[in-house]
Amino acid sequence: MPPRAAPTARQQRLGAELRKMREQAGLSAGDAGRLIGADRTRISNIEAGRLGVSSERIHTFATIYRCPDGEYVDALVRMAEERHKGWWEQFRGILTTTMLDLAELEYHATSLTVMQFVYIPGLLQTEEYALSLFRNAVPPLNAIEVDRRVSHRMNRKCVTRRAPATPCTFVVHEAALRMIHPGREGQRRQLDRLIEVSAYEGVTVRVIPFSHGSFPGANSSCTYATGSVPRLDTIQIDTAHGSLFLDTESHLENYRSILRHAKETSLPPKDSRDFIRSVAKQL
Repeated sequence: MPPRAAPTARQQRLGAELRKMREQAGLSAGDAGRLIGADRTRISNIEAGRLGVSSERIHTFATIYRCPDGEYVDALVRMAEERHKGWWEQFRGILTTTMLDLAELEYHATSLTVMQFVYIPGLLQTEEYALSLFRNAVPPLNAIEVDRRVSHRMNRKCVTRRAPATPCTFVVHEAALRMIHPGREGQRRQLDRLIEVSAYEGVTVRVIPFSHGSFPGANSSCTYATGSVPRLDTIQIDTAHGSLFLDTESHLENYRSILRHAKETSLPPKDSRDFIRSVAKQL
């Protein structure tokens, strides 16, 4: 089978974890190839996500790399055994790969923590709100491109509705509640939607009021996707050029700390719902 031309972020992550495992064992790609009877190019393609890898091969790698973490190895095996194509594949070739990678990341996460300061989180947006945002995109999008992005964003919300529920915590700043995007009536409908979704099983919404001041990392909007083991956690950050995915231990620990401070600064869920209602009444 020829190498993949454009591996997904999840395929790249699996390969990157195998590369980390090899490097921790102090072996080169050539060394690994000789030990399993493959050439260096094949090892490099596997580690770049360009070639798939079987569960048996992952166990072989774990053995020759002397990886002691069986739970971690089992998690990598589950990643390798994923064969189904998710709903986001219908958008492949018509939306950016980072948009599809974000949907895949959310779908496979065991829990999600999302922090936003000036926008309502995408998983909680109404179609009207999302439409307003994409119509103001830079550079401008044509009507077809806008419709595709809105459709993709609405499909992403499946993670808040499926059973069993994916635990989702949304930390939203008061600025996002008050910044009017689809007009006052549209913003009020968006806030009503926020209150409605906060009652879903597994969904927690927490608000940081202006009055609570700042906290360490207060400029760090992000999505923290929890993996099946902590070493497979991922942070997603929005940039002007698309999503950025981070997974080094130093990045993970920094964002765990930031989100811990954000939750401590925010209102409890019930008080947050009351706060959202009060803002909606002021619009």
